[in-house]
Amino acid sequence: MKKIYVLILFIVISSCQKNDEIFINPENLLLGSWTNSVYDSESETTTFERVYQLPSEQYGVLFERDGSFITRTSGFCGTPPLTFYNTKGSFLLENKIIKVTSQEFPLSFNWEIVLLDEKKLVIKRTLTNQEKDYQKLMILFSEIETLARSVSCTDSNEWSFTGYGTKACGGFQGYIAYSNKINVSDFLEKVTTYTKKEDEYNKKWNIVSNCSVPSKPSEVNCVNGLPVFKY
Repeated sequence: MKKIYVLILFIVISSCQKNDEIFINPENLLLGSWTNSVYDSESETTTFERVYQLPSEQYGVLFERDGSFITRTSGFCGTPPLTFYNTKGSFLLENKIIKVTSQEFPLSFNWEIVLLDEKKLVIKRTLTNQEKDYQKLMILFSEIETLARSVSCTDSNEWSFTGYGTKACGGFQGYIAYSNKINVSDFLEKVTTYTKKEDEYNKKWNIVSNCSVPSKPSEVNCVNGLPVFKY
């Protein structure tokens, strides 16, 4: 009877060990669970370690055979005690680029595979086409802000304002003040270009926004060298 018990115990232990073996698909090494991520700021890469399954209380990602992508995350707050949960999405592997679509922000992103073997995955974040378009918008808006802030506000009679940008459902994103001492025609041309480009961006990427209308200022006041709107 003792020998039978030992044999059963051995079979149970052997089964558990077999179930805990890390699954590796030789045709697609990306498939499986990855965690223990380490970010290298110099190379801007993140290194993951392959594991048997996603940990319950730690960040990790899972690539499944059917194209599903799961992230084990605690969200962006990062304030203890952390509560981890799964977010679902999908992925597409094209050459060395992993194109991910997720249910949480960022809704879509790309990872470039720097190294992939049976134990390690090293990736580098790359910009999607949408992110590249958005980056161009932000560069243009930065130029507008730089011009608007190039003069200190000391006399409100020398200041004006204009609407800028366009929401996905129509209307300005907001209003920006500018000094009449700057190159006004150049400034307003940049604002017009930005507004047009943002409208094109919204339509191209099917952007959704709220339809609230920003209040239009009645005048500009100077407060501590800065333009402040009065409504």
